[in-house]
Amino acid sequence: MKLLFVCVGNTCRSQIAEAVAKSLGHDAISAGTHPGRKVNINATRVLEEAGVDCSDLYPKSLDDIDTSGHDMIISMGCGVECPGLPIDQDWGLEDPLGKSLEFYRFTMHTITELVKEAIREWTDA
Repeated sequence: MKLLFVCVGNTCRSQIAEAVAKSLGHDAISAGTHPGRKVNINATRVLEEAGVDCSDLYPKSLDDIDTSGHDMIISMGCGVECPGLPIDQDWGLEDPLGKSLEFYRFTMHTITELVKEAIREWTDA
């Protein structure tokens, strides 16, 4: 399954989703409308704690990636408006930026479950 995760900054939630989807054996990428300069340290910390490889993560602009050919395009819930980009799901996740490490762990757990559910839905369709 080929997944695209989109948000505004592409530093926390969408990066976690990309890494989790890849760890489950899927082709995944994330990007933002206004990407930050680096992946949030707490996002990488919770991924590493869970044994999820995050060594190839970096913020990417939607303008710099090929957005075609994805089986599913998912917004993290940041109010992303992308004309011409068909968002299949909007997960409505609260941004963990500035919150506790425990909230990052909760966010990662939630994203992991949502990724698994999206894969099940796509497989069953």
